[in-house]
Amino acid sequence: MTEYMRIGMREFAIGKKPYIMGILNVTPDSFSDGGKYTDIEKALKQVKQMMDEGVDIIDVGGESTRPGHTPISIAEEIERTCFVIEAIKENYNIPVSLDTYKWQVAQAGILAGADMINDIWGFKQSKKMATIVAESGVACCLMHNRSFDSYDDFIPDVVNDLSDSISIALDAGVSRDKIMIDPGIGFAKEHRENLKLMNNLDKLLELDFPVLLGTSRKSMIGNVLNLPVEEREEGTIATSVMGLMKGCSFFRVHNVKANYRALSMAWAILNEEK
Repeated sequence: MTEYMRIGMREFAIGKKPYIMGILNVTPDSFSDGGKYTDIEKALKQVKQMMDEGVDIIDVGGESTRPGHTPISIAEEIERTCFVIEAIKENYNIPVSLDTYKWQVAQAGILAGADMINDIWGFKQSKKMATIVAESGVACCLMHNRSFDSYDDFIPDVVNDLSDSISIALDAGVSRDKIMIDPGIGFAKEHRENLKLMNNLDKLLELDFPVLLGTSRKSMIGNVLNLPVEEREEGTIATSVMGLMKGCSFFRVHNVKANYRALSMAWAILNEEK
């Protein structure tokens, strides 16, 4: 695995500490924080708060990807995200990721200043996405996903699917040190499969790329604890700490402060250091 991953102007030392990706949804209908940060001023205030709480990357999303979400047009997604990306880059020195699977949105977002493309389809929705990322030199996160949730051998199938996404990226010319992978908890997976994947996150390390874990407030937690979205923080923290113990490097969360503190404590114990 590469020792460093470069995202924007920052180098992330892989395996030296956990890193937090803070979620900034500029959508009216996201399952957890829809409608909260559609205003530029509110969005910037939230970014500043996350930075104060220890965030390392801001992940901007313009279309909800929750189950049953209403797809929006390319133009609307660009309009929602690009102004926010530009404002963040003008006001703060922090890497910005754009959560999109549409190459046109990615292209516009990169021009607006995005340092990374976070693709929930792992470059499989459009091969042009890989070309755009490669030519621009930005980083990328390749998430596991399928259009169906049927598997022959679940864990090996997930690993193989991610390997295919990595091949698409590398074949297009994306540098190895610009790639991270995401197991895709909650996407094309039944409840027990999500739990099984959480328990086998270390198997993804054989692909030799940094792993980002995104479990924040998801239905897997709600199903286990029988709790609504707004009461899933403790469950999220538990999954973050489990992910760290299994070798994950990046953690995509809504509540930066709580996860930063929990991961910092877990890291100190695992490494027996202050």
